[in-house]
Amino acid sequence: MHPPWLKKRLFWSAESSKTTQILRNLHLNTVCENAHCPNIIECFSNNTATFLILGNTCTRSCKFCAIGTSPDKKTNPVIDNEEPYRIANAVKELNLTHVVITSVTRDDLSDGGAEQFANTIKAIRKITDNIIIEVLTPDFKGIANSVKKVLDANPNVFAHNIETVPRLYNLARSQANYLTSLTLLKIAKKMNTNIYTKSGIMLGLGETKEEVLQVMYNLREIGCDILTLGQYLQPSTLNLKVAEYIKPEIFDEYKTIGISCGFKEIVSGPFVRSSYNLAKMNLFTKKDTGFPTFVRQDA
Repeated sequence: MHPPWLKKRLFWSAESSKTTQILRNLHLNTVCENAHCPNIIECFSNNTATFLILGNTCTRSCKFCAIGTSPDKKTNPVIDNEEPYRIANAVKELNLTHVVITSVTRDDLSDGGAEQFANTIKAIRKITDNIIIEVLTPDFKGIANSVKKVLDANPNVFAHNIETVPRLYNLARSQANYLTSLTLLKIAKKMNTNIYTKSGIMLGLGETKEEVLQVMYNLREIGCDILTLGQYLQPSTLNLKVAEYIKPEIFDEYKTIGISCGFKEIVSGPFVRSSYNLAKMNLFTKKDTGFPTFVRQDA
């Protein structure tokens, strides 16, 4: 049974139904639906969603994630070349000012799906420049050329989630590597010092406070700007069980420590997910965000 601070009473609304219909009409996947996000009703009611590109089947099988898996190359979907344009249309219909593009991990693709990220960014830019585009990428096996391909398309935020502390990688994401994830973020910042880099950590898998702080310090050492911390919630009986429910005051403590470490923005709380309430971040509500001016490719 969930503790009191993890109880939400939300009801499906006309706006959330409208968001769902737009996504259905354009045949788009979202991480909100596929990962069983607890915030889906709230976000859909606010006409927001995190788009999931490259299909809804992952080549890895992380124990915390509800997204379907298929390590067999033969059963993974081919690249949908029209998907970037459908997402751009959804961005327009939903009137988004901040959009997040993420994907399943596609180890079967030579670039890990980086080109599809780039094409999606470009398609959105052709419709509007007045938008913050955030990409939340897989680790691309640490391949720098894949990172470059995404960055060359000019996203505003390059995100990749660390997810948990190094000791728990074998338990939670055995097909990933902590240093590879750190290096990916380091490469992105080195390639483009003007871009915001971002990561996220799930709490409640059995980590210690000292381990969480070490991950935060590691992220700051490689120049990570933004951090999200949220409570891990078991999405299905097939996934890892929750080891501990972290109290809200502990999330507040981590936020205070993180700001003192130099993070430009930290969103920390039980229901926080990587793309939760992004448009409300202080960093993105300032009049002068410091973002470069983008020029349409077809101008």
